[in-house]
Amino acid sequence: MKHFDAIIIGTGQAGPSLAGRFSDAGMTVAIIERNKFGGTCVNTGCIPTKTMVASAYAAHVARRGDEYGFPACDVRIDMKRVKARKDAVSGRSNKGVEEGLRGLKNCTVIQGHARFQSPRAVAVNGEVLEADKIYINVGGRAAVPEMPGIHAVPFLTNSSMMEVDFLPEHLVIVGGSYVGLEFAQMYRRFGSAVTVVEMGPRLIGREDEDLSQAVREIMEAEGIRVRLNAKCISFEKRGGQAVVHMDCVEGERDVLGSHVLLAVGRIPNTSDLGLERTGIATDDRGYIIVDDQLQTKERGVWALGDCNGRGAFTHTSYNDYEIVADNLFNADHRRVSDRIQAYALYIDPPLGRCGMTESEVRKSGRRALMTKYPMSKVSRAYEKGETQGFIKICVDAETKEILGAAILGVGGDEVIHVLLDVMYAKAPYTVIQRAMHIHPTVAEYLPTVLAKLKPMA
Repeated sequence: MKHFDAIIIGTGQAGPSLAGRFSDAGMTVAIIERNKFGGTCVNTGCIPTKTMVASAYAAHVARRGDEYGFPACDVRIDMKRVKARKDAVSGRSNKGVEEGLRGLKNCTVIQGHARFQSPRAVAVNGEVLEADKIYINVGGRAAVPEMPGIHAVPFLTNSSMMEVDFLPEHLVIVGGSYVGLEFAQMYRRFGSAVTVVEMGPRLIGREDEDLSQAVREIMEAEGIRVRLNAKCISFEKRGGQAVVHMDCVEGERDVLGSHVLLAVGRIPNTSDLGLERTGIATDDRGYIIVDDQLQTKERGVWALGDCNGRGAFTHTSYNDYEIVADNLFNADHRRVSDRIQAYALYIDPPLGRCGMTESEVRKSGRRALMTKYPMSKVSRAYEKGETQGFIKICVDAETKEILGAAILGVGGDEVIHVLLDVMYAKAPYTVIQRAMHIHPTVAEYLPTVLAKLKPMA
């Protein structure tokens, strides 16, 4: 049995940085990876998909040449080259993570499937490792619900989509939320016919209705078909095609496509870790239950990243690392509950979100102010010819602190941080309103937008 000061299971966003902190402190650490170094973000998530989004955006702008003063061209996508570019960008990050870990002092890198033997011991490749501190960073994967006939058609997930080097004739995407919509717009711009099938009454159901409707309009304006209220979804293979059956209030009950992409949520990779040999508890979906400092019910074992259910993003995973590392090495008292929810939807134009939605503010019963401003009145958006979307901000009427915001529009995924940082500072919105921002930018309009705050009706 080999003893280490710490064992880290998984090399997603939290794991490698934590290993580096142990290494810098002169402590011994073993980090175990059973698949690809870097986890979801590097291999099948953020980095490869946003690289493909960039390719799709370039093609989209080229087709709009007449609007910008040059002849629009008949853009034809070479998916093999798109995939090669994506693979190069993703591979660079994957290689960087692995080389970085293997170059750490006092760090043992092991490739294999780790399983708990006891609360302080992990078996991997026939060897048992022991440590006083163990950190679980195993991430998650696409959910594949047992819909009737799903295994009769060759369906894709966000992971298997990364191996596609051809253009689907008609991509049917089951799931109208963040992952599904990014792939929908991307492949429509590549040249596929695309239909989005959503069980709920609207797209991105966690967002406010006006935001959901605006996103639907953006999708449909590019020729993407949207089917809502799709109940009793089932699948059938018909010749070389896939038929998606559904009960809908509107439209046909069948959609015939060449390929099906499932984008109906994710599940944690926790079912085969041997957790039953420990006191580590999971919820009914398999997520590891942690406290406010990310420690499990088994003292000395922490869970970071997607597997703990406290966030499903690269940035929340990295923030998990920061919380654990600061508490351990700096005697800090950082807590998960101190962070403010923030994320983006990387369609074009992008959506940046932070804090509470308008609906959540209304349900809270607090006195609040709100403002909503169309991107068509933002000169930067007008100059770029990208005027879709709006800016919406909610503010506490008494404290003047920002409660939440949504920026759907050009630069929205970047501009949202202006508001987010002021929220963390617990400063009043007037700090932004009185700031002088650079012209011409989207951010310069925030003072103008905030000057239009009115009580919520």
